Amino acid sequence: MSKFWSPFVRELEPYVPGEQPKMANLVKLNTNENPFGPSPKVLAAIQAELGDSLRLYPDPNSDRLKQTIADYHGVKASQVFVGNGSDEVLAHVFQGLFQHGKPVLFPDISYSFYPVYCGLYRIEARTIPLDEHYRINPADYRQPNGGIIFPNPNAPTGCALGLEGVESILDHNPDSVVVVDEAYVDFGADSAISLVDRYPNLLVTQTLSKSRSLAGLRVGFAIGHELLVEALERVKNSFNSYPIDRLAMVGAVAAFEDEDYFQKARQAVMAERDRVSQGLHAMGFEVLPSAANFVFARHPSHGGAAVSAALRSRGIIVRHFNKPRIDEFLRITIGSAEQNDALLNALPEVLAGQ
Repeated sequence: MSKFWSPFVRELEPYVPGEQPKMANLVKLNTNENPFGPSPKVLAAIQAELGDSLRLYPDPNSDRLKQTIADYHGVKASQVFVGNGSDEVLAHVFQGLFQHGKPVLFPDISYSFYPVYCGLYRIEARTIPLDEHYRINPADYRQPNGGIIFPNPNAPTGCALGLEGVESILDHNPDSVVVVDEAYVDFGADSAISLVDRYPNLLVTQTLSKSRSLAGLRVGFAIGHELLVEALERVKNSFNSYPIDRLAMVGAVAAFEDEDYFQKARQAVMAERDRVSQGLHAMGFEVLPSAANFVFARHPSHGGAAVSAALRSRGIIVRHFNKPRIDEFLRITIGSAEQNDALLNALPEVLAGQ
């Protein structure tokens, strides 16, 4: 701890991302990356953009990307905000839309960046316990707050809340911004974007990192009422006026334009998810119903930490959270068929203690 740090920095507890180990022949199933690469049209668009134009700043408003997203989701471009991954978008949300002085509500088992943002922006956090099935109960969010945020599907559980549940939260919190973080929505859940024109307090965030295989480009966006988007633009333009670079811009646009590739890739992930879930069930694991590109599972006779360590010794990395209520679970990213086979073939030996 440096003597030059401010007291504020000393108090911060930064977010810890999933491990990115540098090991050869690793079966990496811990960070929810898509096992299928980006669309070939994305790679071609980025290649075509490589040239003298990189000396020029990108469009500060990302107008082409906003219009592409708006057309895809059937909204107006003025309802779209873009940023460097959904994490940056969420950072602006916490600073610009949640009411400081009142608690922000989010699930007790959820995306662990939320409490980090609360600490960064000095916002009171209040966690709402998931029910006994690790699901969000909308009735629990009927209490005074300065804003509400939750992933849907939730992470790390993978469980999805139906749109009727989302509407229940919106109906009972008309004076608060409700943010639905849809990083994994394309793998089996219903998007709340269909509700934004009916609820001026609804903001939906998404990312191109998961279902469109562009985690390396860092592109995220939000869709909501124009006044919510205007607030985010005011924060963005006071922080970073050029968030989306030229390569990310053209790559993201191409990703939305190649609908056929997108559908095939997401369907392949979902099919593998079902196969992995069935394999885990057959070995005695409890697997929560997942609408994401990962599964959340535990074994009644083997602790999560021990199984994770045994898999690691075999070159297979999964995510274990040493946290209350979920320390027996493993979050397992759905990989390629070969990666998933390696997992399913290794687990019987792990469970047998070999």
